[in-house]
Amino acid sequence: MTDQSHDKLMDEVYRYQRYFYDITRKYYLLGRDQLIDGLDVPPGGSVLEIACGTGRNLIKVGQAYPQAQLYGLDISSEMLRTARTNLDRAGMADRVKLIQADACNFDPETGFGVAKFDRIFLSYSLSMIPDWQGALREAARHLAPGGQLSVVDFGQQEKLPKWFFAGLRMWLEKFHVTPRADLPQEFQSLAASLGADAAISHPFRGYAVAGRLAL
Repeated sequence: MTDQSHDKLMDEVYRYQRYFYDITRKYYLLGRDQLIDGLDVPPGGSVLEIACGTGRNLIKVGQAYPQAQLYGLDISSEMLRTARTNLDRAGMADRVKLIQADACNFDPETGFGVAKFDRIFLSYSLSMIPDWQGALREAARHLAPGGQLSVVDFGQQEKLPKWFFAGLRMWLEKFHVTPRADLPQEFQSLAASLGADAAISHPFRGYAVAGRLAL
């Protein structure tokens, strides 16, 4: 799948879903607010969300860290339309810079005028990115010294009934979502390659997997 075809696919998936995305996803995108609480953004620090979707998370970050500089990118122009509307309604349109870009290959200095970020995070997006390992490496490449990369996504739900995971997988496939079984190993490997510290957790009885990499 080429980057261009993934761009078109995401626009097609979210052309109508974007209108009710946040209402429905709050019930099963667990761990997003915990990720935001743990960002610990330094005063005036820069925060980038990769695959920012509707802007919901960036609004939460802006509320939690009023002095933070906020940035977001997404491959879907449809989602960015909704993000801009939501940011405007939240009174944060002037605080957040958005660009359309591919998570696996983007130039923030051209798009934002910023080369590196103190905090970068991906929330329930790696499971929708074909080259998700490449997206992780690309995110880490844009971390500032002392920066942190945080992720949360679907886990393997080892401590939940097998029928639950099977049913969820069938549902997620309808939206081109694939939980990444080897996300913890890939995250740890990335941290090791950078000489960074990494912490992995499996909250909600393994429903989700969360990771934080600190340079």
